[in-house]
Amino acid sequence: MMKRNNRARRAKWLGLMSLALAPTHLMAQESSGADEAKSARDIVVTGEIQYRDRSEAAAPTLEYDLEYFQPFEPLTVGDMLKRTPSVAFVSDVLEYDGVQLRGLDPGYTQILINGEKVPGAGLDRSFFVDRIPAELVERVEIVRSSSANRSGDAVAGALNIVLRDSMSLDGGYIRAGALRYDDDELKGTVGGAYGGSIGPARFIVGANYQGRYNPKQKTSFRYYSPSTAFENADGDPAGEFKDREDQSDTRDGDDYSVNASLNVPVGAGSLDLSGFYVKTERTEAENSVEYEALEFADADEYTLIPGIAEIEQDNFSLGSKFKHPFAGGEIKLNLGFARFEDKTTSGEDELAFTPDFEEAEGERELLELTDEEISAKLAYAYNLSETLELQIGVDYADKQRDTSVQVQDREYAAGDPIPPFSDLEPVAGGLNTIEERRIDPYIMFTGKSAALTWEAGLRYETTEVDVNDETAPVGFESTSNDYAELLPSVSFKYNLTSNDRLLASASRTLRRPDFNFISPAQLEGEFGDLGFQGNPDLKPETALGFDLGYERRLGKKGVAGINFFYRDVSDLIEVFNTGTEFEGEDLLSARNTGDGKVYGVEFDLSTPLTAFGLENTGVFLNYSWLDSSVDDEFGERRFNNQAEFVFNAGFIHDLPKWGAAFGATYRQQGDAFSRIVAEEVTTDYGADLEVFVEKRIGDRFTLRFTGSNLLDAEKNERFDKFLNPDDQTARIYDEFELESEESGPVFQVVGRFAF
Repeated sequence: MMKRNNRARRAKWLGLMSLALAPTHLMAQESSGADEAKSARDIVVTGEIQYRDRSEAAAPTLEYDLEYFQPFEPLTVGDMLKRTPSVAFVSDVLEYDGVQLRGLDPGYTQILINGEKVPGAGLDRSFFVDRIPAELVERVEIVRSSSANRSGDAVAGALNIVLRDSMSLDGGYIRAGALRYDDDELKGTVGGAYGGSIGPARFIVGANYQGRYNPKQKTSFRYYSPSTAFENADGDPAGEFKDREDQSDTRDGDDYSVNASLNVPVGAGSLDLSGFYVKTERTEAENSVEYEALEFADADEYTLIPGIAEIEQDNFSLGSKFKHPFAGGEIKLNLGFARFEDKTTSGEDELAFTPDFEEAEGERELLELTDEEISAKLAYAYNLSETLELQIGVDYADKQRDTSVQVQDREYAAGDPIPPFSDLEPVAGGLNTIEERRIDPYIMFTGKSAALTWEAGLRYETTEVDVNDETAPVGFESTSNDYAELLPSVSFKYNLTSNDRLLASASRTLRRPDFNFISPAQLEGEFGDLGFQGNPDLKPETALGFDLGYERRLGKKGVAGINFFYRDVSDLIEVFNTGTEFEGEDLLSARNTGDGKVYGVEFDLSTPLTAFGLENTGVFLNYSWLDSSVDDEFGERRFNNQAEFVFNAGFIHDLPKWGAAFGATYRQQGDAFSRIVAEEVTTDYGADLEVFVEKRIGDRFTLRFTGSNLLDAEKNERFDKFLNPDDQTARIYDEFELESEESGPVFQVVGRFAF
């Protein structure tokens, strides 16, 4: 109770601080930002091809404005990012949620919104970017190396999603359209934004509705495997056919979002107030049929498994940023509050249809999760000379994550009325609270001359963690841990010529443990049939990383770059066998052990073909070769789920005389492999092709037709399953499964009108 009261007082204090800053517009003078805002007409009716921006930041950064992606009318930030270098996804077909920068698990990538961390649903602390509509975004930044003035949990890098603010739009626009899916389902989309001035202040408001739908079909073939590890010519373990499962998986929902921003001059400084809210309502219907035959017509018996999940998610963030000259320099104060809520009810029944059908059973789960974070940042920057700046600051963050997972079941005989579910009972590890407090001071120097831009800094991150789990064994209900890491970083950008530049950086970063790995509850069947108990004493993984790149300007608008990266990861968190038993099965846990290496090459090109007399044709290409190595108890492997490569290519051709344009993009992602205790998974994806046609009418209206997933992209997975770690080492299979998932093309028509 004491901790909750302290949190309430902190929230009240931060709220009062924000309110205290808000009235300072009474001292406002004329804003200088009005001339910097983009005209709504320039955004809606561009009339020219947009290319990748060339960042002037010292840290290696790729910048992409919304207009770069807009011809293909992306629905979400995930749809945008799938076209950028080194961004991979290991999700269902047409789902782009957990970003895997450089192919690493989402927990290795730091997701920022307007430069600030945001809470998400992932146990690995990841944030699903498909929850942010593309219409809220001004640009996305891929930051390849860390800086002292930014949180260091970014082993793979950081993705900064910059939302449209009060300085980004002058005027307004509305957007409306419809999407048609492979099964003839129609979904609507409508939204708009308006930016302008109120006296010396500037503002923007926006809202968006997006219908979401994804009908997928899955087929699985399962095989018994012999007691030896014999493999056939295809590399699959030879075995007897077991059963087949056909499943329809349809995701149907709606996203609602609003955002607003206000910039107020305060003397020689300014105050920015901003906020956004995203609500998701989604139903996931999974209906399966299992039968012991290769074709349903040959099955004597079968089992129906109807399942459904009702999902409600709310994500909102409020922030204030105040900056003002002070003592010969500039002082900055940022305050923020972010909250994520997830309420999901899911369940399924299992009905066996046999000549002697007797009974059925069902189970339902209720998940309620709340993750909120209060943050504050105080920084002071001072020019030591005309070319050298000193910045000192401290970041504060207070996170609380409350989780409740409860289940209920029922059993009934054939012909009887379907009974209600039993009372809700919490599952092991299902009632817990995790509190995490951070205080991170830093110091950073930045310098700039005619040819050289550089930064060097030192960040000290401290973390205190309290875990309370009501379902943990007696004596383990409450645990605490704390750790601290020193994170140096250095980056420089050197202009070899007016068109050529060299970029280099080195930094130390970290990845904090997954939430489910630090809860002391004992979980039954967490890995196959094996139990698992978390380790509250886990320390973070750390990495020493290097980036070396070269970038060349091509003509007035084009740019090409190549980058080499390397990460040396220490204190890897791996699952291991404790040697004890729980509920008659081996008990697993997690520990810091071993090292790993991640490396690769990234190439990107974005340029008009002016040199070939095609100034109205733009081409886009990026290719990333990704590799890694890590030793676990079964031998050497790549980092789990790291794609072998990511390839994107496309073109846009503008027809100025006709006021029209058309283009296409092609995407291919390499195979990925994952190995955990008792299961190994190999995943490959088919290619993705998208096209668009655009017609501009006057200088206010644009109509676009887009088609995506035109190659009926397919996801194929192979699951190798084992009873225990010893069998996995000896390659004695329990069973293996081949699963294929596919979804059809999506067509969209969207109109935009500027005013």
